[in-house]
Amino acid sequence: MADAAATLPQRGEGISNYNQIIYNNQPSPQPSPTGEEVSNYKMLKQVQHDTNSSKRTYSPIHLFSYSPCKRCAFTLAEVLITLGIIGVVAALTMPALIQNYTNSVAEARLKKFYSIMNQAILQSIVDNGEVESWSYFNNDVRDDEGNYVNQADKNDESFQKYLAPYLKIIHKKEAKDADGNKIYLYFLADGSAFSFQFHENRDIRFYPKNPEKCIARGADTRGICQFPFVFYPIANSASWKYHYKKGMEPSLYNWDGNEETLYNECKSGGYCSALIQRNGWKIPKNYPRRISF
Repeated sequence: MADAAATLPQRGEGISNYNQIIYNNQPSPQPSPTGEEVSNYKMLKQVQHDTNSSKRTYSPIHLFSYSPCKRCAFTLAEVLITLGIIGVVAALTMPALIQNYTNSVAEARLKKFYSIMNQAILQSIVDNGEVESWSYFNNDVRDDEGNYVNQADKNDESFQKYLAPYLKIIHKKEAKDADGNKIYLYFLADGSAFSFQFHENRDIRFYPKNPEKCIARGADTRGICQFPFVFYPIANSASWKYHYKKGMEPSLYNWDGNEETLYNECKSGGYCSALIQRNGWKIPKNYPRRISF
């Protein structure tokens, strides 16, 4: 009580003495930093600020940059819209890409088949003499009722004697044509195959891919999955003039020499091989049939 009384102003000392006592009990003010102390003071404040500040975190989406945005994923609606756009684009572009690939396969294999067959013919001429002396060709034979006689076995014998030794045939398979007639399929290393007509061997059918599937389609598939060629250099007539003294060529039997005829006939399957050959073994942009295997 005595100490408390000593701190209080006594009667007569007035308000000024009381204020002086209160002032003396206040903590002494710190001097403002100056010079080098200013720099140290700022660094101390920055360290205190960094320590008290919340640390930044980075999500996988913002791996290389920091963003205050808290949204790190797409909504379901955005995902569905994106997938829908991708589906529409794919639906518009995939058919064209597939068709371009199919055309490129047909082009490459048509060109290769034309080359290897004519090389085989030339090599056979060296070993067996001129084609006119060959016992190779089997012309049409009809029975008493006027029906074609099946000559698949004779065709195979001729092929084995004159051409097969100069070709790399990886497989020979007995099969049936679209009308059920016996034929033989000769498979090449690239997956293509060819056959002769069942009743003669001047007409050759080339299949760039899947020959049995092509035959099973039944309808006229010339220019779609099979392509007609002819090897018949011994017929000196107007109908065969584009094959006379030639090797194997795309079928031009009875062609009138008009380029427009090639296109018009190809609409129904005829002259399609010739139309492609005359375009540098490339499928023309206005090709009237859709190639598929």
